[in-house]
Amino acid sequence: MKERVAASFRDPSGFVFIQDNTIFRQVNKVYQKDYDLLISSGLCNELTKEKLLIPHREVEISPITPELSYKVIQPGPVDFISYPYEWSFSQLKDAALVTLSIQKMALDAGMILKDASAYNIQFHKGRPMLIDTLSFSKYVDGNPWVAYRQFCQHFLAPLALMCKTDVRLNSLLINHIDGIPLDLCTRLLPRSCRLNFGLMTHIYMQAWALKRYADTELPKAIGRVEEKPKVTKLGLIGLIDSLESTIKKLTLKISGNEWANYYSDTNYTERAFNAKRKIIANHIQAMQPKLVLDLGANTGIFSREAAKQADCTVVSTDVDPEVVEINYQQVKNDQQTNILPLIINLTNPSPAIGWDNRERKSFYSRREADVVMALALIHHLAIGNNVPLSDIARTMSNLGKYLLLEFVPKDDSQVKRMLRSRDDIFDQYSLDGLLSEFEPYFTLEKRIPIDECERTILLFKRK
Repeated sequence: MKERVAASFRDPSGFVFIQDNTIFRQVNKVYQKDYDLLISSGLCNELTKEKLLIPHREVEISPITPELSYKVIQPGPVDFISYPYEWSFSQLKDAALVTLSIQKMALDAGMILKDASAYNIQFHKGRPMLIDTLSFSKYVDGNPWVAYRQFCQHFLAPLALMCKTDVRLNSLLINHIDGIPLDLCTRLLPRSCRLNFGLMTHIYMQAWALKRYADTELPKAIGRVEEKPKVTKLGLIGLIDSLESTIKKLTLKISGNEWANYYSDTNYTERAFNAKRKIIANHIQAMQPKLVLDLGANTGIFSREAAKQADCTVVSTDVDPEVVEINYQQVKNDQQTNILPLIINLTNPSPAIGWDNRERKSFYSRREADVVMALALIHHLAIGNNVPLSDIARTMSNLGKYLLLEFVPKDDSQVKRMLRSRDDIFDQYSLDGLLSEFEPYFTLEKRIPIDECERTILLFKRK
């Protein structure tokens, strides 16, 4: 049975579909010349060789719409799909720079990116890669880059806001699936950004032009009715270089908040911390999962422990953009290929958005994990956010087959700190209370005390 992917409908050049749990892409006849040029020019081969484009192979299977189809290709798999509003600052920055690098290589091959959507980039094996093989068209000398505004809305605007205003503003992309409007960006940026040549050129001036000519055809407005604006290839390269320079100069300053320093301010002794690491390592090694979901991973210490023990992908999530930034920077520095840091608020996870609420999937619905890790998390959910233990159990059971959960009791110093400023209304919050609420959803496989502390690791298997 073939099923067209709900997110793949915007481009008439083709679309993605699933057959027997395998991803395929139909290339339509309207894209035939561009596809043939992509292959014959060597661009496709060069991009895949440089690990900038997901590789594909042509296959002989029936398309969904034969009357429109030119070819069917099978792209390589991506371990876990993520979206720009879940990325740290440096993840979005790297995705932007990769897009510009691809654009340069395309121009050298006589092609150009016809769209520059951030959703066309996915993090795979530790690096951002283009997943849309049909993003290229033949370059026509003199034509402007039609995806210029899209690039600025999807990449430059959120990066500028994260860097210059507040790192949390990448969440605006949830409400603006086509990128942050440039006029909104100019209102949110501090006035000092007008002195930044790159931001003035690519955000402020574009926003002004869009407003100025909103109801007027640009050629007519500038007195050239019979001609379209011309941009030389050299001018286009200059535009790309300017965007690249502007983005490279945007840097994020880590404030060093309480979560970024979490592991230096806990009640673990060195022996207890090492005991916890050993418990996690032993169980991941024994289970050999393919996908691990580490919830509330902070800077990813235990994500790395899991990643060392199995041939798996670890999706390492936290609510704090700064600790996810630190996590990603370490992934890059250590050249780790199987850890994907993401910004996820577990009490308000990424929803299904877009057309018919099916264009971008919710975080919890994308792929089931083999093992879910919830380490030193339960008290933040149950006490910090008043989520009932039964609700936590139900949600966890929907996320994966096995659950490694660290229970933090009330006499733990971290819980005591949380209860200083609020009434203790959590009568059911105890180890026995948790086991009772989790029993309808899970079977308790193991109960392992952590040396030199009151915490306990629980291994559950979903019923």
